[in-house]
Amino acid sequence: MSIELIGAGCIVRRFLLTDAASVASVANDHRIWLQLRDLFPHPYQVADAERYIGGVTSVDPPLSLVIIVDGRAVGGVGLQPMTDVNRRTAEIGYWIGAAFWGRGIATEAVTLVTDWAFGAHGFLRIFAQPFARNLASRRVLEKAGYELEGTMRCSAVKDGEVLDQCMYARLSPMP
Repeated sequence: MSIELIGAGCIVRRFLLTDAASVASVANDHRIWLQLRDLFPHPYQVADAERYIGGVTSVDPPLSLVIIVDGRAVGGVGLQPMTDVNRRTAEIGYWIGAAFWGRGIATEAVTLVTDWAFGAHGFLRIFAQPFARNLASRRVLEKAGYELEGTMRCSAVKDGEVLDQCMYARLSPMP
């Protein structure tokens, strides 16, 4: 399945192996790693990008997508579908290179993918759990139409620090 979501400031599409060098160059940033789950490597090498891209390109329909700005891979956005009674729910995760922070690109990518996921996959609910201290990511979600449902206290440990997470969700307009 081919996918290309086109916005005013970015394109979101399937990863290609040719994106690996660009992904690695923007992902190899300690500030990004501090806001993501531990399975996101740091340092982030081209081999990490190649391994990740090799794994996600075989999934159809695609659930992990690359954010493209001016023809260059600058971030990623993905969905993790839940199972069992939560099978029509997915978690969304995203990151973008620091040089692209504050430009509305992450918000646009999250909005594009969320709208597409409701239509293409029939999800009823899409949620995200940013660290409470990550005010920029929380703002991305709010601008993309997600609502804060609550704070999960002491729910994560990152880099040896116990952190709160915020539960944000957006519901399908057509349940």
